Amino acid sequence: MDPAVALVLCLSCLFLLSLWRQSSGRGRLPSGPTPLPIIGNILQLDVKDMSKSLTNFSKVYGPVFTVYFGLKPIVVLHGYEAVKEALIDHGEKFSGRGSFPVAEKVNKGLGILFSNGKRWKEIRRFSLMTLRNFGLGKRSIEDRVQEEALCLVEELRKTNEKHNLQSEFTIESLIATVTDMFGAGTETTSTTLRFGLLLLLKYPEVTAKVQEEIECVVGRNRSPCMQDRSHMPYTDAVVHEIQRYIDLIPTNLPHAVTCDVKFRNYLIPKGTTIITSLTSVLHNDKEFPNPEMFDPGHFLDRSGNFKKSDYFMPFSAGKRMCVGEGLARMELFLFLTTILQNFNLKSQVDPKDIDITPIANAFGRVPPFYQLCFIPV
Repeated sequence: MDPAVALVLCLSCLFLLSLWRQSSGRGRLPSGPTPLPIIGNILQLDVKDMSKSLTNFSKVYGPVFTVYFGLKPIVVLHGYEAVKEALIDHGEKFSGRGSFPVAEKVNKGLGILFSNGKRWKEIRRFSLMTLRNFGLGKRSIEDRVQEEALCLVEELRKTNEKHNLQSEFTIESLIATVTDMFGAGTETTSTTLRFGLLLLLKYPEVTAKVQEEIECVVGRNRSPCMQDRSHMPYTDAVVHEIQRYIDLIPTNLPHAVTCDVKFRNYLIPKGTTIITSLTSVLHNDKEFPNPEMFDPGHFLDRSGNFKKSDYFMPFSAGKRMCVGEGLARMELFLFLTTILQNFNLKSQVDPKDIDITPIANAFGRVPPFYQLCFIPV
């Protein structure tokens, strides 16, 4: 027999043996697309738009299905009901962190994002305590965020003074300033802010309504504060819609089950990696009509009041939900309102020509490059 043929047969046998063990052992995994020997379903997945591939699979296999990354089975949860049932209703059992080889090499299982078990619980407890000690939930931390927002405004003014009122403050400069202030640990917040400014450039009518609300509620003699948010339903809706629309981490960070779990009609073995499609929640067309459109009305009722939604999960949900969610929301609201209180945004191109198509970046998305002018009001 030709050695190459023999090798293929051996590898195929190993693959089939692996599948047999998984199907006849402790677990009874959901069905899914037929995997190829050794490589699994890799060729059937668009690595540049994983979320779209998973959505297409869900149309065939339903809200719970299995895909193979090589020989490794991964259970995918698609849609609000499946994601909520796992992360919230069975939060403890789905609170493990799925395998992330690159991160495991870099941080050796340390840190709050990629640790597991007792270590993760201790780190999370410590992180929450530290945030509280720094003033999270108190006026003191809001004062600090306001101070940083005003520092950004001052930097923008200095940039204009050095050149002229029409000078460009490029997005690279904004990235550097925001990243310096937020720190590396809050990259998602600075990315959301950059994406938000891009969307406000694209939709000047939305920007005008936010500025009108700022003028009405806050005025010009003081800076916006968190108490203003309850009186600014349109602005609050815009901030929420930015987070919903950009879908920053489409497939979430991978979870893992901490024990053998009976989930619906399946038995998922301990340690199995779980992918939860946040796109399927944030872009649910029943909850958010025309989900691919940027529309603050998704978070407003008929009377123009702010409307909460259980489908709003940009920070994930359950035990592994971002510990800094409260701080992130505060930062986004205060930074955007402070910027729009002090500046008009001007694009270098016609708004209708602005590209808002996100660029895939590992597990997340980043906005395309753009330039804008901050014109003092």
